[in-house]
Order: sequence, then structure tokens, then C-alpha cells
Amino acid sequence: MNNVTISELYDLSHTVAGDYLSKFTYPWDALKGISDFIIELGKTLPRDEYDNPFKNVWIHKTANVYPTAYIGEPCIIGANTEVRHCAFIRGSALVGENCVIGNSVELKNVIIFDNVQTPHYNYVGDSILGYKSHMGAGSITSNVKSDKTNVVIKSGSEEIITGIKKIGAMVGDFVEVGCNSVLNPGTIVGRNSNIYPTSCVRGVIPENSIYKKDDTIITKK
Repeated sequence: MNNVTISELYDLSHTVAGDYLSKFTYPWDALKGISDFIIELGKTLPRDEYDNPFKNVWIHKTANVYPTAYIGEPCIIGANTEVRHCAFIRGSALVGENCVIGNSVELKNVIIFDNVQTPHYNYVGDSILGYKSHMGAGSITSNVKSDKTNVVIKSGSEEIITGIKKIGAMVGDFVEVGCNSVLNPGTIVGRNSNIYPTSCVRGVIPENSIYKKDDTIITKK
């Protein structure tokens, strides 16, 4: 199955989690250890660059965190990142540099690469968002199947049995997700792809593709 490995989806030079992610073949296998990784990494961050306002929370001194935002542990927020009004970071969130975590956005158990934008009313849970990816207003990652069974990664007739109950979306570098779209559990979006607004997406979307809301996928020219 193509377009589902970490090396196919992400440039690991654009996240402080590069060494951690390089230990895995598939990105969803990294989800279980995000919390422990953040705690260990946080202990090594330079004190002259990062504030440590709460237990297991590290915020770069250049980051702009609005006073109404909630930051749960463990969490790292990188340089020049903006966390806006009423953002709800539940914990186990590694947010890179130059990111936007917008108003009323909820994050839980995620790795957010550098230069990622989740600017308006997004839910991102048990997911990884690649470099310069963008979630349009109201777009979300759904991380649990309605029947509560383990997530299966599907691409046509091919399947990967993950053995994991909670997997959101693995979104590659430079992906644009249109407004009010839902990325269903186990969705993989390849690099440089676009998702049309109001789409309900599942399965593996190849890199350099455009996904239309009627399930049509075309290759970018």
C-alpha cells in the first residue's frame, strides 16, 4: 500500500519529533507514545527559551498564547506559534513552530509539524498534521468508529489492520483540507493534496490529488 508510511508523508526536518517518528514505519504506530515523548523532550528544552508555567507544559517565550486558552499536560508549544481565544489543548500535544491554533480549536494526542494552521473551530485528535498543512474552518478529524471497533486503514481492496481503537487522520505535508470537511478514522492524505470543502473523507488519498466531495479523486496537473 502506497502513501501511508512516515517517509512518504512527512519531511521530518520540520518537527522536533523527527527522531521519534523515524523509529516507526507507519505514523499511527507513533500515537501511543506521544505523551511520554513530550515529557522526556520537555525536560531537555533550554530554560532560556521555554517557559514551564505548569507541570509538563513548555511554551516557547516567543509564542503568543491568549489568556483564555486552556493548555493541558503534557504539551510543548514551539516558537512564534499563536494559540488563540478559547483554544482547548487537552494534552499530549506537540505543536511546532510558526503554527496557528485558532479560536475554539481542540487538540488531543497530536503531533503538529511546523507552519501548520488549524485556525477556526477544528477538532484534531489522535492525528499527525504535516508541514504547512492547513485545516479549513470547521474541518475535523474523527478518531473513533461508530461501532467502536479497531481502525482499519483501507486503500481499494488493500487493508492494514492497526489493532488500535483511536486513530484520526495522518495528513501529509502541504495538504489543504476544505472547510467543514470530516476526515474519518484512519484517513491518510498524501502530500500536496487538496480536500474539497464539506467532504466526508475515508481511506487513503494519494499524494498530489484533489478529493471532491462526491468521492471523485483526480490527479493534480
